[in-house]
Amino acid sequence: MNRNILNFVITIVIALVLSLFMDWYSVMVASLITGFLLPLKRLAVFIVPFLSIFILWVVYSYTLGSSNDFILAEKIAVLLDLKGNTTLLLVITGLVGGIVGGVAGVLGKQLSTLFSKD
Repeated sequence: MNRNILNFVITIVIALVLSLFMDWYSVMVASLITGFLLPLKRLAVFIVPFLSIFILWVVYSYTLGSSNDFILAEKIAVLLDLKGNTTLLLVITGLVGGIVGGVAGVLGKQLSTLFSKD
């Protein structure tokens, strides 16, 4: 299996498992672990964890919001001056999580480089 796809899937699985026991920062731990154990190269170091956490948070936010017809999401979108646009709120939520996951993935890669015996 391609290393990028493997990192993508394992990041999502670890983030889901850790989210049962930890707060929102569990995605950072998941991206750091996969970045350390499965180091990627070049731009994929940031992009793969970014996309995995982005998709995870958007899907999770959508499932939580759809269970109550996005009532709370609309109110939060009004508070954030998004004019009640819940789709934009979901995208912003995914971007925040994706950036956090991507930065943690880069940190994991740097730690694996630091501790390598080469």
